[in-house]
Amino acid sequence: MSNAELETLAVNVIRGLSMDAVQAANSGHPGTPMALAPLAHVLYTRVMNYDASDPQWFDRDRFVLSAGHASMLLYSTLYLTGFGLTLDDLKAFRQWGSATPGHPEYGHTAGVEVTTGPLGQGFANGVGLALAEKHLRERFGAQVCDHSVFAICGDGDLMEGVTHEAASLAGHLKLGKLVYVYDDNHITIDGPTELAYSDNVRLRFEGYGWHVIELGEVAEDLDALEAGLRAGIAESDRPTLLILRSHIGYPSPKVTDTSEAHGNPLGAEEIAITKAIMGLPIDESFYAPTEVVDFYRTAGSRGAAKRNEREQQRASWATTNPERAAELDACIGQRGLDGWEAKLPTWAVGESVATRNASKDVLAAVFDVVPGLVGGGADLTGNTGTLIKSGGTVTDSDASGRIVHFGIREHGMGSIANGMSVSATLPFVGTFFVFSDYMRPPARIAALSHHKVAFVWTHDSVGVGEDGPTHQPVEQLASLRALPGLKVIRPADANETAHAWKCHINGTGPTALLLTRQNTPVLDGTADRGATGVANGAYVLVDETNRDHIDLVLIGTGSEVAHCVGAAAVLSSAGHSVRVVSMPSWDAFELQPAEYRAEVLPPGVPTLAVEAGVSFGWSKYADDVVAIDRFGASAPGGKLMTEFGYSTHGVVQRARALLALDQL
Repeated sequence: MSNAELETLAVNVIRGLSMDAVQAANSGHPGTPMALAPLAHVLYTRVMNYDASDPQWFDRDRFVLSAGHASMLLYSTLYLTGFGLTLDDLKAFRQWGSATPGHPEYGHTAGVEVTTGPLGQGFANGVGLALAEKHLRERFGAQVCDHSVFAICGDGDLMEGVTHEAASLAGHLKLGKLVYVYDDNHITIDGPTELAYSDNVRLRFEGYGWHVIELGEVAEDLDALEAGLRAGIAESDRPTLLILRSHIGYPSPKVTDTSEAHGNPLGAEEIAITKAIMGLPIDESFYAPTEVVDFYRTAGSRGAAKRNEREQQRASWATTNPERAAELDACIGQRGLDGWEAKLPTWAVGESVATRNASKDVLAAVFDVVPGLVGGGADLTGNTGTLIKSGGTVTDSDASGRIVHFGIREHGMGSIANGMSVSATLPFVGTFFVFSDYMRPPARIAALSHHKVAFVWTHDSVGVGEDGPTHQPVEQLASLRALPGLKVIRPADANETAHAWKCHINGTGPTALLLTRQNTPVLDGTADRGATGVANGAYVLVDETNRDHIDLVLIGTGSEVAHCVGAAAVLSSAGHSVRVVSMPSWDAFELQPAEYRAEVLPPGVPTLAVEAGVSFGWSKYADDVVAIDRFGASAPGGKLMTEFGYSTHGVVQRARALLALDQL
């Protein structure tokens, strides 16, 4: 068998495996894997630098399948090249507990760089990967970081708004090591793309500042595909989009160029016909002959020499640059340097500080000792406390700075941050809390994938004031608490804000930091008790006056804790034994032992919660809640807080009503 014949067979084996896995699952998308098998073959055998035996090699090229529904294209290739998948894994496609879920999931399958499936997310993740690569390369040197990012996107990706945001920023920052292939197959689930889509993709991406190459009808031409990819690699000053006209479902006689190939198994009869056309045995499922597997395994191991060479270069660099090497290691590990916590600031009782400003001070204080921190805001860096003047700005000509101006692109910003988080940075991104709605998809993916991203959401209540209900969050906090895996922390004051950052940097996974616009008094006890209390999710901030009996527990979050403290003083002076609990994080509290939770919130004691948001969910912890179960209004923030009951007087009145009910 000639090499050309072997490569043809290899491509067709990917097609056969993809068809068989979807058929066995009776679920999935066979058409795109069939059409793009030659492209995957070229990427993994001719173009990309990787070592299948070490999927986490730091300086590997990255591949993102933004069209995540075509997951069998990736799984087949990962199996063949030796990333650890087996034929049995392919046979278990989309089944319970398998390593081959319906869409690629980061951390679940070796060789999957990011979780894709929700269209457009992978596209933006790839921009984040490329942004991190450029930043690290220019910050530490090409001898330790110098790789490319490749991705496949489709019509569905490009219709989603997030790709407009991400592509615009990628062009602006001239991310030259970013090479995307647009699978222009003219088909969506509903039918031809012409039903709803007539964009001129070339002009659109040229308008963003991308390098665009129209490859045309070369989906079966391995040499032409390689030439296009290498032309993209050679373009160092702009991201590249290769427009490839493919034919979904090829070479099936029945479903090629039809929506039937998109999300349905082909059926046994059509698979047999298609296999016969490709010269594969029609009576054998999951056909992977030894010569093809050996060919791919050789390709998968070829990068070991490159990896060894690059790692030796990095080791030599580290020997002569030990401090810089420690910084890079901290970036890769998404952690602070040893003893970094000593840099955390504290505030004196009685100071009045907006927690967004406290967060800015925390970042400024630890920036040098937490080297991986890179981020910014969606045109709101100053407003959200995400502008660190000493950090330097990431620009198209110098990406070594650590502050990114994402522009007014909240959705893209969050998705880009997810990509950055899996490429040796510790990203933080900020905007107003009400606009977290624009960031729900990346927040969900971050939680699902355990991406270590800090979502800094400020202006966290009706305390925003005059901008009115369009800018005043009320339901957002409750909705975010419903996301499994997202740490939601609403600190009471500046000291709790510092503790919240410590939880994030020393922890794992994503964190939502919900911070005030308005000044909030620094409370007695948050500096010391809060050091462990914030990590525990809730803690006793003010002890009851009668240690043998508690009349009432007041639970507060965020700026409302101060009102609880004030109300407790009034009630205590009237003879009531009142405890104040600061509860910055429900999810962290739920992780504590039952004994601790009962110690903080004793069963059977009347409990009043105070939070400037909807009451949804509070019945789990409280008998009553001072809440806002309506939208806000336009007025000064202080006036609004008072009108909605967030004052010492307002909390005292509700507390007395609850105590009266308890005595009936």
